[in-house]
Amino acid sequence: MPNTKSAKKRLRQNIKRRLHNRAIKRATRTQCRKVREAVAAGDLARAEEELRKAYKLLDRAGVKRIIHPNAAARTKARLAAKVNSLKASLTASAQ
Repeated sequence: MPNTKSAKKRLRQNIKRRLHNRAIKRATRTQCRKVREAVAAGDLARAEEELRKAYKLLDRAGVKRIIHPNAAARTKARLAAKVNSLKASLTASAQ
C-alpha cells in the first residue's frame, strides 16, 4: 500500500488507466474477431466494413501506445490479407 499522498494518487491513476486500456484492448480484439468471422462466413461486404472499423481501433490503440504500433500494423496487414484472399477467391469463382 502506498504511504505518501502522491503515491496514493498515482495508484488511483494507475487503476483508472489500466481499466481504460483494458477496455480499448478488448474492443480491438472483438473487432478483429468480427473481421475473421465475416471472412469465414464468406461475406465480403461485411468483412470490408468490419475491417475499416478494425483499422480505426488498431490505429488509435497504436498511436496511444496501448498496444505497440508495430503490433497494430502487423494485425492490420494480416486482417487485410484475409479479406483480400476472400475477395480473390470470390472473383475467381465468379469467372
